[in-house]
Amino acid sequence: MALEAATADPDCDGAAAPQKPRRADEPAPRILPIVNKRGLHARASARFVETVENFDAEVTISRDGMSVGGLSIMGLLMLAASQGTSIEVSASGPDSVAVLDALERLVANRFGEDG
Repeated sequence: MALEAATADPDCDGAAAPQKPRRADEPAPRILPIVNKRGLHARASARFVETVENFDAEVTISRDGMSVGGLSIMGLLMLAASQGTSIEVSASGPDSVAVLDALERLVANRFGEDG
């Protein structure tokens, strides 16, 4: 699996998840509040990626001007999304609505972790 880099600088030569204009047939991005105590840490990021892998969709996660691909655990960690912050999740592809629904449930359920 290729590592997708995260960047807040569009001129960075890393493999950033580009911000593409949303097509009319794509669902609106979802704003997901991070509610678990540890935030989007390694285990939670792994569960996020595992969820994305189950769908035929391209997922992008953004926070504070930084965007990463939904298949990059390291990228998700770089977002530093702690408890009380929010992430914006967008998706395109045949399963875009289904993956957004699944990710919304995952995050709301604290990644299956603490109370």
